[in-house]
Amino acid sequence: MNILFISPNTESVNMPVYPVGMHLVAEAVESSGHQVAIVDMFEYQDPWTVLESTIARFRPHVVGISIRNIDDQSRENTKFFLKGSREVIRRLRSLTAAPIVLGGAGYSIFPEIGLGYLEADMGLAGEGEVALPALLRAMEGLCGYDQVPGLYHPGIGRVGPEQAAADLDSCPLPRPESLSLTRVQSGDFWMPYQTRRGCPLDCSYCSTGSIEGRRIRQRSVSAVVDNLQRFQEAGVQHIFFVDNTFNLPQKYAKRLCQSMIHAGLTLDWCAIVYPTYLDGELADLMARAGCSQVSLGFESGSPKMLSALNKRFSAPEVREVSDRLAAAGIRRMGFLLFGGPGETKETVEQSLDFAESLDLEALKITVGIRIYPGTQLAREAERDGLIHQGESLLQPRFYLEPGLRKWLPQRIQDWSSERPESVVP
Repeated sequence: MNILFISPNTESVNMPVYPVGMHLVAEAVESSGHQVAIVDMFEYQDPWTVLESTIARFRPHVVGISIRNIDDQSRENTKFFLKGSREVIRRLRSLTAAPIVLGGAGYSIFPEIGLGYLEADMGLAGEGEVALPALLRAMEGLCGYDQVPGLYHPGIGRVGPEQAAADLDSCPLPRPESLSLTRVQSGDFWMPYQTRRGCPLDCSYCSTGSIEGRRIRQRSVSAVVDNLQRFQEAGVQHIFFVDNTFNLPQKYAKRLCQSMIHAGLTLDWCAIVYPTYLDGELADLMARAGCSQVSLGFESGSPKMLSALNKRFSAPEVREVSDRLAAAGIRRMGFLLFGGPGETKETVEQSLDFAESLDLEALKITVGIRIYPGTQLAREAERDGLIHQGESLLQPRFYLEPGLRKWLPQRIQDWSSERPESVVP
């Protein structure tokens, strides 16, 4: 079968997004015996000319649409990306009769309501490397549709079982030759790269569990390092480890860094770290392995709010980790997340003072927290009457403590205007 993959995203959210996940699914499909073609609409000034010619030439039997981001998570002047994706799907209907299948991280958060809104034929929630080859087998009559993991049908809901790849090494790694190297070789591009999936930490607002599951699954270190070596040889300079928490498990992170050092990799890389489970040895190994900066998501400096956000660390632990990273020469971008349940003027000021005391190289501040279904925050928002029971939340909704709605945005704006290292979206 001919399978056409399309990334409809044409927006940059903080940084240009490269659809590596879509490429991984395409490689899994190709490995299962099908032909694939890929159109990343971000790549072209006139993507529809490219799409029309690709469809005419390739004649796809199935079109896969990758939905990575629902919106830009900004409470002010929110950009809702799915409207543009729906227009892409509607226009595709005039070009091909092939069934349109949705997938991707963003879609997996809203598998049923998202399928209806986007007007596609089917959706695959979860890991597409497993699900799409199974769907193609079902289309060929080789298995039942009820055996396709994460399969959703319009008006029916989930048809297939929930399932994740127990062994990530069974899923393909990205190949340099399959990516747009003109883009990933550019000096300012950070290529996203994932070594682990799943997170058991259950932060009150986080949707990772619904996308990847709660159990951490990891690729073998040797496979990752060999693959990174290929990207370095292909001219890639910067890697962004998009693992939900690079330092969990800490032993795995140490083995990965040690192997990168031993292999002589010279990649410049950044990662997301949880502000505990990061000792001095790991900080040193990260620096020696090429880590130049990290995202340090502590979100608050208030013990009350750390507990409310279900964080499993204390402010003193954040300070210890921040100091270790600084001592290793690694730049730190901190994150503050304001306005959650129980936030007060006192907790805001406590967090601002704490963040300033860390002497970070950069600080990103968000006012209002995007509410995702199935999270603790969604249950609290429903309890507090900020959302209706059973509300889909596909259209962006944000939790901002009612008593702070007038004061907080202005306070953060005033505070940030005096500190050039801080960023307020």
